[in-house]
Amino acid sequence: MDAALRCANFEERRDKAMALFAEKGFGQVSMRELASHLGLSAGALYHHFPSKQDWLYDLIEELYEELLAALNQGRRGHQQTLAEVISAHWALHAERPLQFRLAERDQCCLSPEQQARIDQLRQQYETALLRVIAPKATLRGPALAATAHVIANLLNSLPSWLQASQLPQAQGLALMESMVLGGIERTLRGESLNSMV
Repeated sequence: MDAALRCANFEERRDKAMALFAEKGFGQVSMRELASHLGLSAGALYHHFPSKQDWLYDLIEELYEELLAALNQGRRGHQQTLAEVISAHWALHAERPLQFRLAERDQCCLSPEQQARIDQLRQQYETALLRVIAPKATLRGPALAATAHVIANLLNSLPSWLQASQLPQAQGLALMESMVLGGIERTLRGESLNSMV
């Protein structure tokens, strides 16, 4: 089998596995059921993935690597704008909505070591996100980390909420940009968190 066909088969199987996990819940799917759903023997599946956790880990790791790659694109030529970051998140979410759902809902099903690695990737992503959208932020320490975490969660959740509303893409992107800017503008200017209450 040539490499292109193997790659196409892998992507098709990945998508089928994500759909099954999303439909039934990761914890409710056995390796045998997953193998059957993918048209493989259990032995063939175990050959590539020793456990369901390894499969889930690969899916979530792939998502964070894609998010990091989308943020790092701006370093080559110019500093990305918030609109470009939002557009990249929107496009990735449209392409991989089930991966976002699995990352949000089922990361707790990973082993402690896998969770620690995903947490590292998430922190790298949040740090890169802040460099892009707030290179001169005056907040430091826990407040800056909390800001990065909230912004990342907004960017990773808003597309599914807005895409479900059936808004035209341009309107959805504009609304998402407005929501993100409104949510972070005063915080990133470094105003006291107490004065925002």
